[in-house]
Amino acid sequence: MTWMTRWGMAAALAAAMIGAAGIRTAAQAPEKSLYDRLGGVYSIATVVDDFIERLLVNSTLNANPAISEARSHVAKAGLKFQVTALVCEVTGGPCTYTGRSMKEAHARLNITEGQWQTMVADFRRTLAAFKVPQKEQEELLTIVGSTKGNIVVPAARR
Repeated sequence: MTWMTRWGMAAALAAAMIGAAGIRTAAQAPEKSLYDRLGGVYSIATVVDDFIERLLVNSTLNANPAISEARSHVAKAGLKFQVTALVCEVTGGPCTYTGRSMKEAHARLNITEGQWQTMVADFRRTLAAFKVPQKEQEELLTIVGSTKGNIVVPAARR
């Protein structure tokens, strides 16, 4: 083996050992949090504002008397604040959500599968309007989807 070949093999072996030891190069830097990729709390708050405004005028959701009643007791600004804090926290940001659990907050609203799908459609429209990249949209929808069991009332219990 020539000196150059030995040096190349040694360099490759060293690079493999460094990678195995968990030392990262700039190209291997960990991915930013979803919070950071969304642009932080101000961007999240802007998207939440639009989303909540869509929900508040949605005729399918407003047809549910329990939702309509609950809206008369919850200040719009407070709702937007709590949803922003929740999204900020669950996406890896520095916020702390201090509101009720999803199960507790939605317990008396009798939300149906159809109403859930209506909400998801509004959420998708908001994300599209703000040109949220597809990867981040899917991550957000997965997070939202994880709450469905605590929000939607099964047909058998209505």
